[in-house]
Amino acid sequence: MKGAIAWFARNPVAANLLAIFIVAGGIVSIPSIKQVVFPEFTLDRITVSVPYLGAAPEEVERAVTTRIEEQIEGLDGIKRLTSTSAEGLSVVTAELYETADARKVLDDIKSRVDAIETLPEETEKPVVTELTNRRQVIDVAIYGDADERTLKRLGQQVKDELAALDGISVVELVNARPYEISIEVSEKDLRRYGLAFDDVAAAVRKFSLDLPGGALRTRSGEILLRTKGQAYTGEDFARIPILTRPDGTVLRVGDVARVVDGFAETDQSARFDGKPAVTVQVFRVGDENVLDISAKVRRYVEELQHRLPKGIFATTWQDNAEVLRGRRDLLIRNGMWGAALVFVALSLFLRLRVAFWTMFGMVVSFLGTLLLMPLLGVAISLVSLFAFILVLGIVVDDAIVIGENVFARQQRIADPLEGAILGAQQVAVPVVFAVLTTVAAFVPLLLVPGITGKFLSVMPKVVIATLLFSLVESLFVLPSHLSHRSSRPETDRVWFDRVWRRVQGFVARALESFVDRVYRPVLDLALRWRYATIAVGVTTLILTAGMVGAGWIRFTFFPTVEADFVAAALTLPQGTPAETTHARLERIERAAYEAEKALARDGEPLIRHVLTSLGAQPLLAALQRNAGLIQPGVSAGHMGEVAIELTPAEDRRVGSEEFVRKWRELVGEIPDVVELRYTSSIFSPGDDINVQITGPDYEVLNRAKEELKTRLARYPGVMDVSDSYRAGKPELRLRLRPAAESLGLTMADLGRQVRQAFYGEEVQRIVRGNDEIKVMVRYPLRERRSRAGLERMRIRLPDRTEVPFITVAEVLPDRGDAAIRHVDRRRAVNVTANVDEARANANEIQQELRRAVFPQLLRKYPGIRLSFEGQGREQRETMSGLRRGFVIALIAIYALMAIPFRSYVQPAIVMTAIPFGLVGAVWGHMIMGMDLTILSMFGLVALAGVVVNDSLVLVDFINNYTAEGHSVFEAAKMAGVARFRPILLTSLTTFAGLTPLIMERSMQAQFLIPMAVSLGFGVVFSTVISLVLIPCGILALEDFRRGLSRLAGKQSVADAESSKVES
Repeated sequence: MKGAIAWFARNPVAANLLAIFIVAGGIVSIPSIKQVVFPEFTLDRITVSVPYLGAAPEEVERAVTTRIEEQIEGLDGIKRLTSTSAEGLSVVTAELYETADARKVLDDIKSRVDAIETLPEETEKPVVTELTNRRQVIDVAIYGDADERTLKRLGQQVKDELAALDGISVVELVNARPYEISIEVSEKDLRRYGLAFDDVAAAVRKFSLDLPGGALRTRSGEILLRTKGQAYTGEDFARIPILTRPDGTVLRVGDVARVVDGFAETDQSARFDGKPAVTVQVFRVGDENVLDISAKVRRYVEELQHRLPKGIFATTWQDNAEVLRGRRDLLIRNGMWGAALVFVALSLFLRLRVAFWTMFGMVVSFLGTLLLMPLLGVAISLVSLFAFILVLGIVVDDAIVIGENVFARQQRIADPLEGAILGAQQVAVPVVFAVLTTVAAFVPLLLVPGITGKFLSVMPKVVIATLLFSLVESLFVLPSHLSHRSSRPETDRVWFDRVWRRVQGFVARALESFVDRVYRPVLDLALRWRYATIAVGVTTLILTAGMVGAGWIRFTFFPTVEADFVAAALTLPQGTPAETTHARLERIERAAYEAEKALARDGEPLIRHVLTSLGAQPLLAALQRNAGLIQPGVSAGHMGEVAIELTPAEDRRVGSEEFVRKWRELVGEIPDVVELRYTSSIFSPGDDINVQITGPDYEVLNRAKEELKTRLARYPGVMDVSDSYRAGKPELRLRLRPAAESLGLTMADLGRQVRQAFYGEEVQRIVRGNDEIKVMVRYPLRERRSRAGLERMRIRLPDRTEVPFITVAEVLPDRGDAAIRHVDRRRAVNVTANVDEARANANEIQQELRRAVFPQLLRKYPGIRLSFEGQGREQRETMSGLRRGFVIALIAIYALMAIPFRSYVQPAIVMTAIPFGLVGAVWGHMIMGMDLTILSMFGLVALAGVVVNDSLVLVDFINNYTAEGHSVFEAAKMAGVARFRPILLTSLTTFAGLTPLIMERSMQAQFLIPMAVSLGFGVVFSTVISLVLIPCGILALEDFRRGLSRLAGKQSVADAESSKVES
C-alpha cells in the first residue's frame, strides 16, 4: 500500500484521472437513478386468492381455504401461513423466510394449488401472486354533476389515454362499479311459460357465441367458416330465443325477462369535494421516474380540462411527486448547510488549500456512491438522502487525519512531495482500519430482518460505499493534491487569504492556549488519578443506564412520519345499509372541515381536497399493503373512508397528527360503529398495539378478546381499541324437509336453484371494449329484497314439476362470521389499538400486558396462544436482528483493531469508548426532548464504529512514542496533545454535518432526527472519552502488566531460594 501511495503521489496525472473517472461516472449515472419517496422492497409474501362468489365465510373456509392450506403447508421456504375466508373470497398468504427463493416457492405453490381437484365448481380460477410493494405515483379525479355511466366512460377514456403516454405503463380505474348485464326473470313469468332458470341459461349459452367452423379449401384459396352470434349488449341478449312453440311463434329472452345492461350490484361509490367521482391511479414500475410521470399526468390533466363536458372537472390527487420534491429539497438544503459548516470547521483548523481538497474528496466520494447506486439497487429517496447527510461529517475524517499529518511533515521537510508521501504513509494503516471499523459497524444494519430492516437497509449501503470511495480518494488522490506548495509570497496573496490566515492564526493560538492551560494539566491530573477518572466514567455510564431503565427516557419503536394525506376508515356492522354508512361518512367529512376552522392560523388553508369512498377503504388498504398486511379486497356497503389531502407540509404549521387528533375529537362517538381508524403517518410498520389470540374455538377466542379489549381500554392514552372479529350478516340456513327426499329432490338441487334465483347464475363473460362483463340470470331485485321472496319461490323437481319452497325446505335464522382468519391453520383474532404518544408509550403498555395480563388470560382460557403482531412483532424481529448485528459489529471492530495493534488487550481499551458514546447519544435525546426510536438504535449501532476511530489513531500514536523510548505516561500525554486538534476537528465536522438536520423544525424531517442525534451527540461525548479516559485506560493496562511482572519476578526469586534450600 505504501508503494501505491507513493506512485500516485508522484504521478499526478494518474491520481487526477482516478478522480475524474469517479466524478464523471457519478454524473453520468444520475439520470439513471430512480427517484422515489421511500425505498421499494419485496415483502416476502405470496398470496393465493380464490373467488367463491355468493358463498358465506364458513363455506369459503370449509370448501376452499382449508384445502389450500393442506396442500401448501410444509413447503420449503414458507415461514408462516395466514388466511382470511370472507364472503365470496378466500385469501391464503404464505410468509417466506428472507433467504427463500420466492420464484421457486411461487412455482411450488402454483403446482400444489393446481393439483387440487375438490374445489367447488362455482369457484373461479385461483390466482397465485407474489406480493410487491407497489407504489402509486399520482391519481386523477374525474368529478362533477353527472350520472354514473358518464363518469365511468370518462374515467375509462382517461385511463386509456394515460396508458398510451410514453413512460407510463400501469394505470387503473377505481371507485367505479364494474359493468354487468343482468337477465332478471320473475317467478311469475317462469311459471307462466313453464320455464326454469336452467332453460334461460341454456338458451343464452347456445345462441350467444362465436364458433370457428374450419375452412373451405377452394381452388382460389382457403375461405374461413365462422358461426357468429355473440351477443354484446342488453338488446342483443333480449333477442335470444328460448323456445319455439308448435304454432311457430318464438319466445325470446326479452319476452320473459327484463335485461338490465348496467352495473354490478355492489355498494361502491365516491365523492370528490362533495361531487360524484371516479379516480384513475397511475403507478410506477421498473425504471420509470416518479417526477417524469407526475409532470406528464399534470400536463395531460391541464389539456383534458378543456375537453370535458360542462360541469365535469378533472384534477390531480395524491401526487407523491410533490411529497418527494418537498422532502428531497428539505434534505438537500440541510445537506448543503451541513457541508458548509463542515467546510467552515475545516477552514478554521486547516490551511484553506487542505480544507478545499478535503471537501473535494467528499464530493468525489458522494459521486462515486451515485455511480454505484443503480448497481446496488438503491434509489434516491428520503432514506438515501438522509444517509448522505449522516455520512457528511464522517467521510472527511480520513482526509483530515492524512491532511493534518501531511501538513505536519511538510513543515519539517523541505520537499513538499516527500512530505506528502511520508505523511500519508505514516497514518495509512490506522486510517484504513479506522474506515474499516466504521464499515464494520454499518454492515450488520444490512442484515436486519423485517419490513423495517428492508425499509432502512438503503442507509448502510450508501454510507459504506461513500466511506470506501473516501478511503480510496484520501490515500491515492489527496497526497498528490497536497504535494504542491504555493510559490506566491505572502505579499502577493489575495486579501481574503491574508485575512483568513489571521483568523486561522487566532484560532490556532486560542487552541494552543487551551491545550497548554487546560487540556494538558487536566490530562496530567487524570493520568495521575487514573483510577478515580475511570471510576467517574463508569459511574456516569451506570447512572445513564439506570435513567433509561427507570423510564426517564422512553422508547417508541417507529415515530410518526409526517404525511400530506390523512384518513378516517369507518366500519359498521355487516349488513348495514349503504345509506346509513353514507350518512356517517358525511358526518366525518363535516368534522374535518370543522377541524380545519379550529386549527387554521391566520386564515391559512389546511385542506386541499377530500375524497369520500363508500364500499372501500383505499388509503388504509395501501398503508396495510406496504406494511405487508393482506386484506381481502371486498366491497361492501357497511364500510367507507374519508381521505383528506392537506396542504404541503412545508406550507403549514399544523402537523398531520395534530390535525387528526382534533378531527377525532370533533367526530366524537358514532352510533353502532365497529371500528373507526385514523391514519396520519405516511409509513407505519403496523398498529401501535396488536395482540393476536389463536386457538381452536371461536367462542373461547371471542371471550378472551373481549376481556383483553376491556383491559386495554383502561390504559390512559390508548384509543381506537378494536378487534379483527366481525359478526357476519344475518343468515337463513336452508335444510330439506323429510318429504323432499321422497320427491327426488337433493340438497344440491335446492342449493343450486336458490343460488340461481338470489345470487344469480353466471351464464357468460363477454369482453366489450376494455371491460370484461358478467352476464347473470336471476330474480328481479324486488323479489330479492325480503324473506317473502324466498317463501314464494317454486322449486323444480327432476320431472319439471313445481312445488312451493316452504313444502320442501325449512329456514333456520342464524348469524355467521364476517370473516374467518387462520394463522398456521389455527383460528385467530387480533386485538388492536393506537396510542397517543403525548400521553402514553406503546412499548411500556406492551411490557405491562406481557407481565400482568397475558398470564391471567392464559390461565383463564386454556388452549389459546397470545403474541404481539403488527408493530410489536416488527419490533421484536428488528431489535433481535439489531442485537445480533451489534455483537457481530463489536467482534469485527475488535478484530480490525487487534491486527494493527498486535495486541489482544489494547483493542478492548479502545472499545470502552463505545458504551460512553451510547451515553452521549442518550443524553442527546434528553437534551433534545426526544424519545428513543428504532432509528436511534440504528444510530447507536453505527456509532460503535465511528467513536473508536479517534481512539484508534490515538493509541497508535501512544505505541509509536513508546517505541521511540518514552515512558507510557509521557507517551500518553504526548499523544493526547499531538492528537487533540485532529480528534477535535473530526468530532466537530461530524457534528457540524448533522447540526442543520438536528436543529430542523420542519415536520417532514422529524422521524429522521433521532438517528442524527444518536450519532452527533455520541461522537461529541466520545471525544472527551478519547482524549481523557482512553489514555487512563492505557496506563491502567500498563499498571496491570507491571503488577504481573512483579508477581512473576517475586515468584522467580522464591523458586530460586527454594531450590537453594533443597540443594
